[in-house]
Amino acid sequence: MKLAYWMYAGPAHIGTLRVASSFKNVHAIMHAPLGDDYFNVMRSMLERERDFTPVTASIVDRHVLARGSQEKVVENITRKDQQEKPDLILLTPTCTSSILQEDLQNFVERALRTTNSHVLLADVNHYRVNEFQAADRTLEQIVAFYLQKASIQEGQIQKTEQPSVNILGIFTLGFHHQHDCREIYRLLKDLGIQINLIIPEGCLVTNLRKIPEAWLNIVPYREIGLMAAQYLEKHYNMPYVATTPMGLVETASWIRQICTIIENQTQKSCQQNYEKYIDQQTRFVSQAAWFSRSIDCQNLTGKKALVFGDATHAAAMTKILVREMGINVCCAGTYCQNDADWFREQVQGFCDEVLITEDHTQVGNRIAEIEPAAIFGTQMERHVGKRLDIPCGVISAPIHIQNFPLSYRPFLGYEGTNQIADLVYNSFTLGMEDHLLEIFGGHDVKTVITKNLSTEENLLWNSGAQMELQKIPGFVRNRIKRNTEKYARSKQIKEITVEVMYAAKEALSS
Repeated sequence: MKLAYWMYAGPAHIGTLRVASSFKNVHAIMHAPLGDDYFNVMRSMLERERDFTPVTASIVDRHVLARGSQEKVVENITRKDQQEKPDLILLTPTCTSSILQEDLQNFVERALRTTNSHVLLADVNHYRVNEFQAADRTLEQIVAFYLQKASIQEGQIQKTEQPSVNILGIFTLGFHHQHDCREIYRLLKDLGIQINLIIPEGCLVTNLRKIPEAWLNIVPYREIGLMAAQYLEKHYNMPYVATTPMGLVETASWIRQICTIIENQTQKSCQQNYEKYIDQQTRFVSQAAWFSRSIDCQNLTGKKALVFGDATHAAAMTKILVREMGINVCCAGTYCQNDADWFREQVQGFCDEVLITEDHTQVGNRIAEIEPAAIFGTQMERHVGKRLDIPCGVISAPIHIQNFPLSYRPFLGYEGTNQIADLVYNSFTLGMEDHLLEIFGGHDVKTVITKNLSTEENLLWNSGAQMELQKIPGFVRNRIKRNTEKYARSKQIKEITVEVMYAAKEALSS
């Protein structure tokens, strides 16, 4: 646990609340002080929800601290049980309230005496895990709780007549999750595969007993759903596919893996039909294969890009850029430090450098040093790109509201390949764009940012140097500024003058 003014993955209780509020008829009680109760506003705003977010804050104030929390927490659980009549009430503390070290399991047991709902305490260490890890663990806990309650033995499981799957890990506030889910649904329907359950988004916890009826589980994102899939494989012998169908190559691989599992269970070959479907979708539905051979995409060949995000999207995007578009990924990174080994294995051979960090200033300074032609990252890399005049395509959470589009924009499947191709092409600055903006005017402004990204040191540009910098065409101005600042730092110069600019130019050309 550390103090930060900005972070890629939020605190653990946010992950738990995201899972709880994704289920239908589940209510979460958050044991927290004022200030930790921003989840409701955040979810309602970003997801544009019509309904109230089913989360209640049981506030820890001075009165609670004086006499203890038990009475207030139990009262809130009982009240919500009577008002909302949920199937499940999930109690979670926050990092702050965990400091009190109260026996919340005892609160749950006491509340169970007077409630009709099931009541669970989120089994998460709020000091050791982040938002994604907590979400993954909470989903596994809820799935295991209801399956154990149903007492289903392996011999009693009745599989569906037609091949069917459970999709694990589609939940609220996810990066294009709703759109990705629709695209996966379309792909599976085309392949003659039914959807048994989508978990947790829109799923009733009372339906979780039907999970073992599916033939296999699909985990589109590593960050959530993987622990539940591993639990189901261990206890119910259910195979799962954890490949993310992002990009042409990985989508085809995903379909083939599903085909293999179904063939093993039916003892019938379906490879020919699936290969025909892959060929049809690649050639006629996805435009990405055609686009990668076009002159427009060939103009991007060899350009430098930096990729950073969660492990799933950053790894997939790195492979798409290199393997399908011929773009050089100079640095690929993730903030999912718990998945660092898997990420390194996935991007090995696809990038020049791997960056594993939760510190956004490290990422920003690395971007400033490398000076890629484009960035593909989170909202933070988008901010960095704006400061450095480097275009950025957003490919991963955390994200702003503009990345919760109302229109259909999946990143997975064959329709997702079109979305990614557009994003990549539009993220690179086109040949004459800045030059035309310089001539005719536009969004390009003459105001020059003269502060380094690093918070450790700032270089002062005097008025003469700033006037000289403004004379330089916009499409090269920021590159010259950065090169001059690099030279000044190497010479330990604190103030940049016109003379320093020319000295930097001579040093660079020599």
